[in-house]
Amino acid sequence: MTALGEDAAAPGRGSPVRIDPAAVRRTLKDAGLRARHALSQNFLADPEVLEAILAEADPGPGRRVLEIGPGLGFLTAGLLEAGAEVTAVELDRGLAAFLRDRFVDELDGGRLRLIDGDALDLDLTTVVPPPYDVVANLPYHITSPILHRLLGETPRAERLVLMVQREVAERIAAPPGGMSYLSVFVQYHAKVRIASAVPPEAFEPEPAVRSAVIVVEPYAADDRLPSPDAEDALWRLVQASFRERRKMLHNVLSRQLPVEPDQVSAALAAAGIAPDRRPQTVAVGEWLALLEAFGEIGPDRRGRKAGDEPDGAEPEA
Repeated sequence: MTALGEDAAAPGRGSPVRIDPAAVRRTLKDAGLRARHALSQNFLADPEVLEAILAEADPGPGRRVLEIGPGLGFLTAGLLEAGAEVTAVELDRGLAAFLRDRFVDELDGGRLRLIDGDALDLDLTTVVPPPYDVVANLPYHITSPILHRLLGETPRAERLVLMVQREVAERIAAPPGGMSYLSVFVQYHAKVRIASAVPPEAFEPEPAVRSAVIVVEPYAADDRLPSPDAEDALWRLVQASFRERRKMLHNVLSRQLPVEPDQVSAALAAAGIAPDRRPQTVAVGEWLALLEAFGEIGPDRRGRKAGDEPDGAEPEA
């Protein structure tokens, strides 16, 4: 997803651009560009939604911002207008060339840095020096892997303001009873809330799904686990459990982990978790208690490593 902002000037023109789907189509046509379905490109054409994103991001003079997928650059323009220093990562070469034409002065002045490439291939911990924020209308097919990169590596951003698929937003922010592997992962690392719903007609072309703006605020420090190895063990435990998210936890863990059923029973009892609970009902704090009760957890029965999505889970993004 990429954004188009109100009264933004076309590259090299100086004349304002009306914000509506027809204006987006004209801008793309005049630049010889098109929305590419393979890259999940749906351009935001609603100025109120753009303003809502900027209000949540609250960029200020000198604030460093990483923008993933700047598209036509109108969200970029809003960030720059607020005084932020923006590093934008754009995969589409045509859009990257468009942005270089549009933001000549900002690029020359050092307030904007444009990186041609795939955000998933970059070491995001070195792209922008901390402290920094992330503001992005994410291509929906990379939501889950990008969140794993942004939250699973350090130094982390201080705040993430993201446009994502509404279904994924609800999954990320879900309370116990509707938890998934992704929601446990995100909520372990950060506080998350859904800031606003965005209808399909706010985009050009209209996507087939509803969207939402989420705000993710990573915790400043995390001393709940003593080491990276312990965190790796936590994700092996959670991943193993969510392979059968609607089955009873005792049965799932007995099948998926290299431990005996009586060890599973003892660990669940020590953590205060009933054996007939389902994985989707378990809160982050309960997963931590269960990990402590288990102690050392070796590789699961399928040899999975931390960061792998559990087999049979619903798509996370």
